[in-house]
Amino acid sequence: MFLFDNPVLQRELLVNLRMNRAFVLLFAYVGLLGLVVFAAWPSQQRLDLTNSPEEAKRLVNMFFLGQYVLMSLMAPSFASGTITGEKERKTYEMLLASPMRPSAIVTGKLLASLSHLAVLVFCSLPIVMLCLPLGGVSFYEVLATYVAMAASVLTFGMISMAASSYFSRTIASEVVSYLVILPLALVGVLLYAGLEQAAGPRLVLLLVFVPAGAALVCVSLMQAISRRLIHPPDVGAEAQEVVDLEEEQREAVGMVIRSDQFPDNLFAPPKRTDFVEDGTNPIYDKEMRSELFGRGTLMLRLVIQLSMGLALFVMAVCLYIVPQNAPWYTSYVLLFNMLVGPVFSAGTITSERERETLELLLTTTLSPWQILSGKLYSSLRVSTVLTSFLVWPILLAWLLPPWTFWSDTLTVLGYLAIILVTSLTTTILAMVCSILFRRTSVSMMTAYLVVILLFALPVAVKLFADLFYPTALATVRLREFLFLSPFAAAFSLPLTLNGETVLHAGEWWRWTAPAYLVFCTLLDLVMVGTMLRLFNVRWRIAR
Repeated sequence: MFLFDNPVLQRELLVNLRMNRAFVLLFAYVGLLGLVVFAAWPSQQRLDLTNSPEEAKRLVNMFFLGQYVLMSLMAPSFASGTITGEKERKTYEMLLASPMRPSAIVTGKLLASLSHLAVLVFCSLPIVMLCLPLGGVSFYEVLATYVAMAASVLTFGMISMAASSYFSRTIASEVVSYLVILPLALVGVLLYAGLEQAAGPRLVLLLVFVPAGAALVCVSLMQAISRRLIHPPDVGAEAQEVVDLEEEQREAVGMVIRSDQFPDNLFAPPKRTDFVEDGTNPIYDKEMRSELFGRGTLMLRLVIQLSMGLALFVMAVCLYIVPQNAPWYTSYVLLFNMLVGPVFSAGTITSERERETLELLLTTTLSPWQILSGKLYSSLRVSTVLTSFLVWPILLAWLLPPWTFWSDTLTVLGYLAIILVTSLTTTILAMVCSILFRRTSVSMMTAYLVVILLFALPVAVKLFADLFYPTALATVRLREFLFLSPFAAAFSLPLTLNGETVLHAGEWWRWTAPAYLVFCTLLDLVMVGTMLRLFNVRWRIAR
């Protein structure tokens, strides 16, 4: 009942693999890999294959690293909704009441969710076969890389399933999954790239240690998920998990959020027990006090603890031990906001559709600006407060002895401005997606995709061009588009560190940060105007 007669696996495969997004994703994935290989193909007419050409080795390594990163990013999007999807579709109780063993349910869900990725990897094999004759890597290294990649993706899928079993919403499960998986994926990239010149140790690592560690993690998480399915929490009406906030605070492990105390009440204020004051925006009050954390604060506590735990190490290295790496810490804060920012606004309107309360909201006497601003302010408040927890180390490194960054006050203020504008942009962008789409999961994934393309793609294209086309004129012209990325804007700010210049990339960087701030400000104004226009045209008239 685990593979051949597993009804969960059969149903998920029939539904998922026939969806339009499966074919679109396959086309985009293979097309992107083919385009990258075509662009990075060695330009020499003849290659000396006896000496393992560096161009071919760079091409193969970049292909594997790119494929690994893409798999790591896509695994949570498929596996984090395996169990929460049952809860959202009100079929969780039926699943628990089935005669299937919990391990069979978990196995079916896991294999079905990762079947998309298996198809993508299989379809990329012809591209790999094109690269092998160039030299630079042996067949055994390719085999070991695929074994380690499969073990890693299986582990990431199991981590996402574990998160899915502990939350009632796919958004919460996906965010926690990314917070755990992204550092692990980064470690894998660093190990693979660091052992590039040591073929023997890298082969042992890929064939022995990675599969063994993945098997240990998968078995442990399988047992934990199965126990949770055997002894589920209290499930009330419509398969919704019953959450008692007072009991949750008493039994919480680690950090406890107290909604009546500062600073917890900034992002999770207590539920209202009295009437709303005159002049208060009821949408904003409802979102902050009931909607965002009406089902507990487990996701919020995990996000804070995981992000702060990783930030301690990054802060110590980038702000105190090696202070010239301050832009890297700023990039970590930006990456955290790109991950967390869309979560609280991607479902602001789609959740009303899913609960079938949008028509009720539209019949109120509230103006379009009151409705949209209330939802926007509440989402922005939570994401900004969470991001500010990681901003405090920058301010402390600036204000406290030995005052390393005191001479770079303008640069520190530039870091803060970039973080603030990025927080605003990610929140508004996700809210626009929530207006355009009907499902929260689609809205959030679209917001993530647009944010990555807008903020990370310019830097990735520039690094690719510098690696394979360092002397081409187009490589120089690509620098003009770096103002779209907050990462490039952070690295463009000069660092002197008490009078000694340690970071100054050139004159062409001078306007990158100001151009980014102006661009995001204009983009935010356009998106806000678009939301108001869509509200009046699409909802009021065309609904």
